[in-house]
Parts: sequence; C-alpha cells; structure tokens
Amino acid sequence: MPRPSARIAITVAASLVPMLALAGSVFLNGVKIDGVTNTRFEKATVRIDAEGNVHIDAPGYAARVTNVTPTPATPSTATPPAAAPVDAGGVAQAPAPAAPAASPAVPGRISKRYWLVTEQTTPGMTDFDIDVYVNSRWLRRLRNNEDQVVVDITSQLRPGANAVTLIARKQNTGSRRSTSPGNVFKVIIGEGNEGGGNVMIDTPLIRFQKTAADVQDATEEFTLTTR
Repeated sequence: MPRPSARIAITVAASLVPMLALAGSVFLNGVKIDGVTNTRFEKATVRIDAEGNVHIDAPGYAARVTNVTPTPATPSTATPPAAAPVDAGGVAQAPAPAAPAASPAVPGRISKRYWLVTEQTTPGMTDFDIDVYVNSRWLRRLRNNEDQVVVDITSQLRPGANAVTLIARKQNTGSRRSTSPGNVFKVIIGEGNEGGGNVMIDTPLIRFQKTAADVQDATEEFTLTTR
C-alpha cells in the first residue's frame, strides 16, 4: 500500500524551513550556516527549537567557518559581502576577501628621440652586411654598398630597457675588395635631434663596427635604456 502521509510530512517540513529560518538561525551539524542558499541535503534530519532556530543533522556533511579579514573598500566601490557558499561536499565556507582594486596603469612615454646612423670610410669595401634587431624583432638590413643610412627608431623602442642585437655577415662575392683595417663600417645608435635637414646624435649609446680586415661573422647584443 502507498504511504502518502510520509510524503506529505516531508513536503511540509521542507516548506517550513525557509519560513522559520527567518526567525532564527540555521545550523548544519551544530555549525551556524546563515546565508547559505541553493543547497540540498540528502538523508538529513531537520529540527526546529523553541527559538526558531533550524538544526539540520546530515551525516556525511561538514560545515567549516573560516575567519577572514576583508580588504577595506572605499565608499564608492564597496560592495556587500556575498553569502557563504557550500561546496559539492557540503562544506560551508566564508566568502573570500575582495581583491584590492588595481591602480590604473600609467602608460610609459619616451621623451627623447633615438636614431640609427651608419658611417663608412668607402661604401662597399668591408663586404659586411649588418642586420639590426630590436627586442627580438628584425628592424632592417644595413648593406655595405649603400650610402649612409639615417633612421629614426624611436617608434620601435619601448620605455625602459630595450634589447638591440647587431649581426654582421661577411658577403662572399669572390675576391675581397679590401683587407685594410682602415676601411670601416660603423653603426651608431643614440639620442639625437633633427634640424635643418641634418641629424645630430648628442648621446651615442651603441657603437658597432667591422673593418675590411675582419673575416668572421659577428653578433653583439646591447641594452638600450630609453628615457
């Protein structure tokens, strides 16, 4: 025979819990869990004492209260604390403290201009081409047979330290045009100014050079700190 009275009793008890909880506190296995919502306890016994407190005896569930110190919030950003959640294992936990508001990032700015300039005793005599990398990104190739190069590289730099790599490669085009150390291919990078169609490097920061007497490829790394 079906037992409708038992089902009715469970339904009534379940409906009374939220109403009576308003008058007192809710305890799970003796631990107060006021504020917990959207939680279902299986195989639990519910008891309401004379003061309206709801006592839930649920074997297999545990409640834990963690004392935390919330981060103070300014009146304009303060938000009410969230209700303490209960995890999948039935453990009630206090809400974590709010993370402090991040300070707005202040974008860096480079106030100086930075230039790359080449100088050759006689173009084409060293047989070296030089690749320029800034912060691991290829900037350009400086060829030994081209005229003087003057490039504003400020836009390729970031505020603070920058990695500049120069790679010189000997071009084997047959017989060497010169073996004299007096034939020099220089690369200079530094702070400078432009005026009247000319560029003046006031503060050289990087110097790199190869001569016609050199025969080996070369790589050199520098740190350029902008300001």
